[in-house]
Amino acid sequence: MLPIPVKVGHPLPSTSRPSAEPAAATAPVPADPADESAYADTFYGQIGGHETFKKIIHVFYQGIAADPLLRAMYHEEDLGPAEHRMLMFMEQYWGGPRTYLEERGHPRLRMRHVPFAVTPEARDRWLAAMRKGVDSAELSPLHEATLWDYLERAAASLVNAPSDPSQRV
Repeated sequence: MLPIPVKVGHPLPSTSRPSAEPAAATAPVPADPADESAYADTFYGQIGGHETFKKIIHVFYQGIAADPLLRAMYHEEDLGPAEHRMLMFMEQYWGGPRTYLEERGHPRLRMRHVPFAVTPEARDRWLAAMRKGVDSAELSPLHEATLWDYLERAAASLVNAPSDPSQRV
């Protein structure tokens, strides 16, 4: 595995790994949140900002819609609101606008996923859908490795159920 020399919300290169905390505490606060130039020195800005994350998340949600196991976890008929929430979260985490925090509060990823049986199989399918999204962005190898490392760790941390339902506690 490549060393991950990025700190969320800060310019490359650095010797630290991405923080587990959202970037809201470290990202710049531009007068106009739509001003992408305010984020130029963040991971968010370095990979292309809003348009890049929008593409990744849109392709990811196409995969969610096509996967019966993952799609069943979304009670909304329209995945648009879920796609928007994920986009806001990812943008904020990687040093972009703080919209997620402003609209939804602290991410609380584990708490928000407790109602769902996130099995190792669901994690793997989620990662497969996300892999397509990340690949669609054609990131530099360093940026791709940094993003993918986070996504794998985040997905692993959300597993809350065994593959075999008889193993549940």
